[in-house]
Amino acid sequence: MAHRVAGLGEALWDVYPSGKVMGGAPANFAFYVHALGGGQAEVASCVGADALGRELLATLRDRGVGCRHVAIDCDHPTGVVNVEVDSAGKPEFHIREDVAWDYIPENPDLLALARECDAVCFGTLAQRSPMSRGAIRAFLGSMPSSSIRLYDVNLRQHFYSREIIDASLRLASVVKVSSDELPAMARSLGLEEDEERLFARLIPHYDLNLGVLTRGADGSTVYDADGVWHRPGHKVAVRDTVGAGDSFTAGFVVGLLQGIDARSAQDRASRLAGYVCTQEGAMAPVPKEIRALFL
Repeated sequence: MAHRVAGLGEALWDVYPSGKVMGGAPANFAFYVHALGGGQAEVASCVGADALGRELLATLRDRGVGCRHVAIDCDHPTGVVNVEVDSAGKPEFHIREDVAWDYIPENPDLLALARECDAVCFGTLAQRSPMSRGAIRAFLGSMPSSSIRLYDVNLRQHFYSREIIDASLRLASVVKVSSDELPAMARSLGLEEDEERLFARLIPHYDLNLGVLTRGADGSTVYDADGVWHRPGHKVAVRDTVGAGDSFTAGFVVGLLQGIDARSAQDRASRLAGYVCTQEGAMAPVPKEIRALFL
């Protein structure tokens, strides 16, 4: 039976100077899970009853990603993020507020999906509003205890707080954070420790199975209760890093669902993320040679 996997949170349009592409970390995650053949991938979110919302749903369907759990909000527009990319390919996001994904409804269909999910990726950003925050936490609380609940910390602008980070860690089984975001997360939790000591505290305190630190071009580090291992990054010609972290998350989760060890999952996820950095936009077509790593 195929695994059932959800990206829970924001689904939106990233608008570049050259045009718009579908984005949002949970939607990117679901796209890559599907692209890798990692299971039945679903997006749980909310879009507006507008042209952008209809286009987003059509795009998800065209890419094979389930969108039955994307609600439609008649009172708020589909989310849009203006993206500027610097000469190193690093993005800067300008995120609009009071949009549809701030109003993800908690309903029986959403909780039914949660009870059937083998894995979910959720983040901090979609919890900026009380309504979506409540739906996300209800979803996580309804999932099987054996499921992978990956918290992608994903701090953006001012849309986070100590309470959101702390509560999310308590609901997660795996945490993934970038080296850029780690200091802000540590400060929010009142922790000012080096990376290794920080994860040594986080994992037992929040009863996490794994901690993942991504370092961009410098690779990634995976922590568990027994040890730590570092994977150097792949040297590539970077075009755009948007979506690279989300592809890493998807590759890592797919590997874990396939039953391989975390170190092997990390290696395959790194290969995928390196490739995505060579492409423009958050949802790059995955070539056969990368996909073959996960089959």
